[in-house]
Formats: sequence, structure tokens, C-alpha cells
Amino acid sequence: MTSIAHNLTEIQKKISNDITLVAVSKTKPISDIKEAYNAGQRVFGENKIQEMTDKHEALPKDIQWHMIGHVQTNKVKYMAPYVHLIHAVDSLKLLSEINKQAEKNNRVINCLLQLKIANEETKFGLSEDSLHKLITNEEIIKLKNIKIVGLMGMASFSDNTKQVTNEFNFLKATFDKLQTTTQFNNCDLQIISMGMSGDYSIAINCGSNMIRVGSAIFGNRNYN
Repeated sequence: MTSIAHNLTEIQKKISNDITLVAVSKTKPISDIKEAYNAGQRVFGENKIQEMTDKHEALPKDIQWHMIGHVQTNKVKYMAPYVHLIHAVDSLKLLSEINKQAEKNNRVINCLLQLKIANEETKFGLSEDSLHKLITNEEIIKLKNIKIVGLMGMASFSDNTKQVTNEFNFLKATFDKLQTTTQFNNCDLQIISMGMSGDYSIAINCGSNMIRVGSAIFGNRNYN
């Protein structure tokens, strides 16, 4: 068993079947993704659209590609034909562009709205108030080729487990509140995407049902 396959097996032992494991393959070569694929992994996350598109073209078509990075509107068209889920949506402008490109490809594209839960200024995401305003904006109902399926967030990069736990609990509480009050044709909140290599156990304890794990599977990231 390769180290990648071994790492995947160890993580799968720790999570239940109702939790989706997104293998974060950004910067990793196709050979590494093939190892994970051969070990049974089918969901992969990338943060650069061109890199994800190149990998999509080179790898088996039963892979679900998740866009987990910040998205520029002018790049949406490149992933619209195939992307399975876009994680970090934070504006009506971006939702409208995703809808436009999805319509061109005769698709409905699933999206997660990103709530900013970390203290770091470098982290993207909506404030709680902005999230509420966006998800209740009547313009969203007109977007027939997108579907808002949940929320995502990134905790502070910190060894303070209490702080990280509080941030995840805030995301889960926000999700629960919106899930009971916000349901319309293109909004069905089912996914709460939180937790990465260093904190996914905490995230799962706080209610996450989708984790994004990179270095714990593939090793440290390659910086280009």
C-alpha cells in the first residue's frame, strides 16, 4: 500500500460514511491523484481553475472536482462544463456569473456560501449579516442554474483548540438557523464544509459533514 493510500485509509477509519472527504490535491502531480484514485478516492479539491481544468482533462471522468479556492468571475467559464461543487462563493455577482456559465453548459452548478469565521484578515468570506442579506436577496431566486447547497468556512490557523471550536460552532449554529428558515427552489442547505488536515477532528465534533484534507493525505504542499 502506498503512503497516500495508507493515509486515506487511516482518515476513512476516523470518519463516518455520511462525511464527505475532499482530497485537496492542489499543487500535487497527476501521479499522486492517480494513487489516491486507485485507492478509491473520487472527490478532489483544487484552488486554481486552470490547474483543476488540466487535471480534469487528464484524469478519469468519474472524479468529482471541487473548487475550494477564491473564485474570480472571469475564470468561471473554464470550470463551468464540469465542476461538481464551488465552495467559496461570497457575492451575488459571483453567483450570477456561475449561473450564466452554467446555463451556457445546460447545467445546474452546486455552490456553498462562505462565512468568515476566522480572525485572520487574509481569510475570505461573508460576515453573518452579509450572508443573511445575500441568501435572502430575491435576485437569487431568479438564478435557475445554480443551487446553494450549504455553507463553508475556514477556522483560524491556531493551536488554540477552544478558539477553533468556537469558530466551527458559530458556523454550525449559523447553518442550523438558515436551514430552518431558508428554503426555496435553488437553495437547499445540506452541506456544512469545515475542517482541514489540522482540525478536521474538531470540525466533525462540531457537526461538519464535509472535510477538506490535503497534507494529511498527500504530504506537505509543493510551493511553486
